[in-house]
Amino acid sequence: MANHKSALKRIRSNEKRRVLNRYQHKTTRNAIKALRLATDKSDAASKLSTVISMVDKLAKKNIIHDNKASNLKSKLTKHVAKL
Repeated sequence: MANHKSALKRIRSNEKRRVLNRYQHKTTRNAIKALRLATDKSDAASKLSTVISMVDKLAKKNIIHDNKASNLKSKLTKHVAKL
């Protein structure tokens, strides 16, 4: 166990950040699944903008890599266009 006050605080803050990151990542993955399962084009188009926003936020916070975010947005946009 850590002895320094700063190390103990770092452990606490890392745990808070980890839980928040996992929540945001899982929420985004669920939104992506819902978008992929959507069959109505107008419904999918409305979901697309929110999903792209969520993916951009994850990339900005380095929860996912920038290239992964770009690939996801590209594939999802193609999917919606194909409906």
